[in-house]
Amino acid sequence: MKTVIMAGGRGTRISAIAPDIPKPMIEIDGMPVLEREIYCLREQGFTDIILTVGYKADVIIDYFGDGSKKSKAIGEPFGVNIEYFVEKTPLGNAGALFQLKDKLAEDFLLLNADAIFDIDFNRMVDFHKSHNAMVTLFTHPNSHPYDSGLIIADNNHTVLSWLAKEDERPTYYKNRVNAGLHVISPCVLEQTITTPKTDLDRQLLKPLAGTGKMVCYDSPEYVKDMGTPERYYSVCEDFKAGRVTAKNLRNKQKAVFLDRDGVINRYVGFLRNIYDFELVPGVVDAVKKINASGYLVIVVTNQPVIARGEVSFEELDEIHNKMETLLGLEGAYLDGIYFCPHHLHGGYEGEVKELKIDCDCRKPKPGMLMKAAEDFNIDLGESWMIGDGENDIKAGKAAGCHTALLVGEGSDCKRGCDFGQERTLESLKDFVDECLML
Repeated sequence: MKTVIMAGGRGTRISAIAPDIPKPMIEIDGMPVLEREIYCLREQGFTDIILTVGYKADVIIDYFGDGSKKSKAIGEPFGVNIEYFVEKTPLGNAGALFQLKDKLAEDFLLLNADAIFDIDFNRMVDFHKSHNAMVTLFTHPNSHPYDSGLIIADNNHTVLSWLAKEDERPTYYKNRVNAGLHVISPCVLEQTITTPKTDLDRQLLKPLAGTGKMVCYDSPEYVKDMGTPERYYSVCEDFKAGRVTAKNLRNKQKAVFLDRDGVINRYVGFLRNIYDFELVPGVVDAVKKINASGYLVIVVTNQPVIARGEVSFEELDEIHNKMETLLGLEGAYLDGIYFCPHHLHGGYEGEVKELKIDCDCRKPKPGMLMKAAEDFNIDLGESWMIGDGENDIKAGKAAGCHTALLVGEGSDCKRGCDFGQERTLESLKDFVDECLML
């Protein structure tokens, strides 16, 4: 599969860092960011690369050549094949693709050269193929969804709408941000663009929302734009700390699994009304610290109100959107949400018969944790299950996780309750401070 990397940007916002070189050649710990991208691709078998270049194109071409040269940073060959398309006049961030149509006969990766990333591209390509998509977007949660472009998708990951930063958005939304990494079919280029410049998002991709031809690949892997000095320094710090490579899903991940009611939001019994959802004080800062620690944050919650007919799937989605929105407004995010809609006992008015089953996902069974472990390559033995009840602890132990019971405000349990948990704590904040030692 060919990879097209858009490396023509000047990087005016970050020019204070390196004013005389193209943005993709700015160094991260002694190596140009574009070189780091190329090595990430090469290690996974993506060695056929096209670079679209513009501003100071000669700097990039002289450094990489055709890909057989030796790196000035490490003295070893790049080990890839590189072709170039030089924009003599600016064509927009997608105009070059139409000039390269003859070279793009099959699906291809399209990446930006102004971001630092380390992701499992083979996993993303497999997802793209399994969904028979025309376009697959790499999407992820981030710490500032309120000023990022959002992707709205259905439960099959089909993109329903694409909300740019300036677009009106719903009151509550899932923290799903477009990261600027794509798998694209050449069919996308079978159209006529009459404008001098072509905008990838607005003219090619956004119109596919709602057509069933575009899907999103949700992943917690590391992708960050380094467009400003502040973001650049943040990326440098993450790289030196090992966070960039560690988040690649080829590597085993660690997770903090959280029950929802009584842990993230105040316990009000069976939560049926979105207006009753209120975050527990201190939970935002605790989740932010877990985000910064390198652990994934994954919610696993029993929701028998679905089977009982008291809350619809759509209403539950909206409650969870509120949870993600409230966290995101303060810079915290969740990497995944898993819920069990089943409930074995019958006799409820309006109950959903097909959901009245003895399932494998309802806690105290560990099904939700096991599914998350499969999805995110999680080492359960290095992970924690945090809850406020016996079923949470039993599920965590059954999955092989460390366990902590919260006995503070809103919990049904008090100190002295012993379900075999390793730690008994007042709050999620206490867990972070005492168990993750942040």
